[in-house]
Amino acid sequence: MKFAVLVFPGSNCDIDCYKAVESVLGEPVDYVWHTATDLSPYDCILVPGGFSYGDYLRCGAISRFAPVMNEVAKAAEEGKFVLGICNGFQILTEAGLLPGALRRNMSMKFACRDTVLKVENNQTPFTRDYEAGEEIIIPIAHGEGNYYCDEETLEELRANGQIAFRYKSNPNGSVDDIAGVTNKQGNVLGMMPHPERAVNEILGTVDGKKMFTSIINAWREQHDAANVR
Repeated sequence: MKFAVLVFPGSNCDIDCYKAVESVLGEPVDYVWHTATDLSPYDCILVPGGFSYGDYLRCGAISRFAPVMNEVAKAAEEGKFVLGICNGFQILTEAGLLPGALRRNMSMKFACRDTVLKVENNQTPFTRDYEAGEEIIIPIAHGEGNYYCDEETLEELRANGQIAFRYKSNPNGSVDDIAGVTNKQGNVLGMMPHPERAVNEILGTVDGKKMFTSIINAWREQHDAANVR
């Protein structure tokens, strides 16, 4: 399995994502610049956190027009896995690959601390190694992590099982305590907390490891099934 870690001007969690894949999975991983026009060699695309384009205009609003995002949309349509973390989540919502939007934290302050998440749906490629209802410790670091959607969209998210994670104690005012959502197909996930910063005991928690093992196990299962056919 091969991973791509996208890099935009202002990305600052790209190295964290790269190292997480390298240390947890030992799988091939490349940095891919925002001007890239071909993601066909990759099975999973990671859209990392940071402050792409300085978060000018609105978080993710400029990165959404980068050439590579056309390829991310194509990869998502093909059923490849796409994981957007923090600013990556914001970019995916701006690009229309995920529903909703991210607004300023209710406190109007930057939040940086460990949070407890509840795994709401463990039937996605990103969560299959967790138990349903499992509580995990994953750090946050954001100023605009307040997830918002209208009531109709929220009902759809609930009905379709698209809410992957909820906060146990909401740190930013997100509607329905939402910390992460998927698209309807389940192959695109966006989340504000940082699983790539929770893969080593030295970081204080290893609860993010299962995110990465889930991805590779889901991919292997897909390819084993394809080979049987």
